[in-house]
Amino acid sequence: MSVKILVFAGSLRKQSYNKQLAKVLANCAEKAGAEVTYVDLADFPMPIFNEDDEAENGIHENALKLKQMMNDSDGFLITSPEYNGSYSGLLKNTIDWASRQADGESVLQSFKNKYAAIFATSPGAFGGLRGLGQLRLLLSGIGTTVLADQVAIPKAAEAFDEQGLLVSEKRLQTLQRITTELVKTCNRMKLD
Repeated sequence: MSVKILVFAGSLRKQSYNKQLAKVLANCAEKAGAEVTYVDLADFPMPIFNEDDEAENGIHENALKLKQMMNDSDGFLITSPEYNGSYSGLLKNTIDWASRQADGESVLQSFKNKYAAIFATSPGAFGGLRGLGQLRLLLSGIGTTVLADQVAIPKAAEAFDEQGLLVSEKRLQTLQRITTELVKTCNRMKLD
């Protein structure tokens, strides 16, 4: 049984560098032998999380769809732009909705006992590094084990070619190594 990896970027922008990075990571995970699902969060619009809305209308339909994909996955490859020193509001809202307990689920089922590798890219000199620290804390706090290695790619406009591929072979090798580590970790945990 192959490892299932869910890949998504915390960005809605059509030409998002983080979406480009997520697609590169999806390819790396496939090369590592995983069954990969790439999700564009623009295809899963959700209102800003509000417990009153949830009490009145239940968990949003798109959140339930995304939760099912998360529940079916062994691990996550997540990229996020950095907004004001943190991860994106879209990513936080997505995680907030996905963390809600649906009927028949255990608490934080979509995140507990899952594994993740986190990445960022931005036009700036730090490449989204500050946001990754915040994202690591969030995911760890809801039961997801985040791999120690992470990558922040600076100067995103120069890091990708016109086809959305990474220019640096060395950087691509690093992404492949981390992604392969995630797949192997998920596989080991499935065997336990």
